[in-house]
Amino acid sequence: MKTMYQFERVVKGFANHRRIEIMFLLEKQPELSLVEISESLRINFKTASEHVRRLAIAGLVLKRNDANSVRHKLSDRGKSILKFLRTLE
Repeated sequence: MKTMYQFERVVKGFANHRRIEIMFLLEKQPELSLVEISESLRINFKTASEHVRRLAIAGLVLKRNDANSVRHKLSDRGKSILKFLRTLE
């Protein structure tokens, strides 16, 4: 069973409206680069980078190197969190 600290890390990973936005975006359009994420959401590149970094630390987003860019997609845990968030609507 996960420790309470591990649960906290996951919850903190998506406890921000921008990170939730990024997760919904990656659900619709997997394999986006940071540039594509920042342009789609009209946010600063550095801001997008920090949010994606936190999502990755929480295990909600996976990164994959693709030539000169890094592609991002939701992990299975990230997909589960989106299902959970939809129950709150």
